[in-house]
Amino acid sequence: MFKNLFKKSKNQEELHIYAPLSGKIVPLEEVPDPVFRQKMMGEGIAIIPDEGKVVSPIEGKIVQVPETKHAIGIEGTDGIEILIHVGLETVALKGEGFSVNVATGDKVSVGDSLLDFDLEYIKEHADDIITPIVITNSNDIDKKFTMSEEKEAQPGNTVIMTASSL
Repeated sequence: MFKNLFKKSKNQEELHIYAPLSGKIVPLEEVPDPVFRQKMMGEGIAIIPDEGKVVSPIEGKIVQVPETKHAIGIEGTDGIEILIHVGLETVALKGEGFSVNVATGDKVSVGDSLLDFDLEYIKEHADDIITPIVITNSNDIDKKFTMSEEKEAQPGNTVIMTASSL
């Protein structure tokens, strides 16, 4: 049972990344911010949220929680680094409307609560509520990322991206 923790077999080379929010799934190219749209931060996908709850999309540990609470960085057990960035220009809100449920170093599993946000407040005070989910080290690892064809996300249940070995 434990030998698989230390040795990867050929059929273990695929990782599912689950939706961290509920809402409409859209391609990263539709995010109205060039940093995300042009994939300068890495491969990914986005969700237009319909509720203010963010859960972990993978098993791993929290590596970043900015003081402004608008984003969460997670490192998966296989080294994949994911940034969930709630809304656009939300850093300017200085944490207002956000409540973080984790701290740097916490271990998380798929579906664990990461943060809550006031969706109406974000809609009113930020440039956009669209939430990019980006693999920040996608250019540095030997993985191919496939985006889901799904249109609606259920947090912790809908696979939004699959990472497979090259």
